[in-house]
Amino acid sequence: MFRFKNINILTIMIAVTLLFVSQEVIAQSVRSFVNDGVDLYKAGKYSDAEVKFKKAEEKDAKNFNSYFNLGDALYKQGRYDDAIKAYQNSLALTKDDLLKAKIYHNIGNALLKKKKLKESIGSYIQSLKLNPKDLDTKYNLSYALKQMKQNKKKNKNNKKNKNNKNKKNKNKQKQNKNDKNKKKKQDQKQNQNKKQNEKQKQDKKKQQQPKPKNQISKAEARRILNALKNNEKKLQKKLRKKKGKVVKKGKDW
Repeated sequence: MFRFKNINILTIMIAVTLLFVSQEVIAQSVRSFVNDGVDLYKAGKYSDAEVKFKKAEEKDAKNFNSYFNLGDALYKQGRYDDAIKAYQNSLALTKDDLLKAKIYHNIGNALLKKKKLKESIGSYIQSLKLNPKDLDTKYNLSYALKQMKQNKKKNKNNKKNKNNKNKKNKNKQKQNKNDKNKKKKQDQKQNQNKKQNEKQKQDKKKQQQPKPKNQISKAEARRILNALKNNEKKLQKKLRKKKGKVVKKGKDW
């Protein structure tokens, strides 16, 4: 059988007291770091404030103010991704709808800085669901929606301009091609005309050259040939008339 020894009630009281004292010391330390961080934040020393808030986290990983204020300090330094993570951590440490609304508002601001308009609009809407009367969130939501509309219009115009530019480039390329073909045809025609002119000059030059004395033209040669043919025909005709007649022989002298 096991026997349980009686625990001295004084020992338990001392242990409980020490536990409460220890927790109170930790809580005071956390509050001190948070308060110091807030003072530094107000003074514009955001990097130093970040250090204080992180030390508060190390003391108490479930302290809402540490994470929320850290998110603000990181946001001021332009470290929006880190700020969003800090805000999300603080979101899990509260059940208060107004605090949650504020967190979603801040997350929306960080997303807006990153030009993630669709995501920031979602965060603002979530914030307004928890606190519909928040005017700052309504204004930021309206601004984000307006920016998204302008971006869509700008993208549409850019696309239209791009298409027009591409069309213009195609027309220009087509025109250049037509001009090139036209110039090619003109060059070919010029070369052809040049060759014809050269040939005409050569022919004219040949015609202007003096003929050799013993050389007759084709027309003259044809005329002489025809004359010879006519004379031969006349001679043959005379011979045929004389054929069959007695030819008187003369004396040999």
